[in-house]
Amino acid sequence: MAAGIGAAGAAGTTGTQTVDRQTIAQNFDAFLLLLTTQLQNQNPLEPLDTNQFTQQLVQFASVEQQIKSNETLNALLASSRSSIVSTAAGFVGMQITADGATSELKNSRAEWRLTLPRAASAAITIRDLEGNVVANETKSFNAGAQSYVWNGRTSTGQSAPPGRYTITVTGRDATGQTIGIKTEISGRVDSVDMTGEEPILSLGGVSVPLSNVKTIAGASE
Repeated sequence: MAAGIGAAGAAGTTGTQTVDRQTIAQNFDAFLLLLTTQLQNQNPLEPLDTNQFTQQLVQFASVEQQIKSNETLNALLASSRSSIVSTAAGFVGMQITADGATSELKNSRAEWRLTLPRAASAAITIRDLEGNVVANETKSFNAGAQSYVWNGRTSTGQSAPPGRYTITVTGRDATGQTIGIKTEISGRVDSVDMTGEEPILSLGGVSVPLSNVKTIAGASE
């Protein structure tokens, strides 16, 4: 379906460009015919103002050049789009890591990757898709990149239902200063959405813009 829409759009663009070029060509031919007729029948004592004709010739040339530039730009955009589609399709089945705070809870396990500039004590809050807080925890972390795994247990000790959950992490170092903690998610790409301006990868229902991808590994078994 997407390919059909793309082909129809390309055909429509090509048709418009053809009409534009035919129109400018017809107008230019009419202008030259008019110019030739006027020059043949001009009064020798009151010759025509050639400056006006020169300006009009320049305008016709500028419009034609603009049409050609637009055609070249459209061709480049189509080529770029094709390259992006091919690249995005290659992500299906690959294991990736990307910027993000929303992960999938499956089989009582949801995982995030945290990166700290220095050791800190972090307050962790996990929310469901509606923004409700389902779990809280305070934990110490070393500096650097590391995994944080949530077992799906809520603050009341209940098992949270499978689905997508978002993590918020606020850290303080040994001096009490607040530090920024970067969150990333990882998973296997099972599909790619190409309907928007940027491809969106799906990791078990979690949407990840292609530009957020940080690392790529081979397909997981």
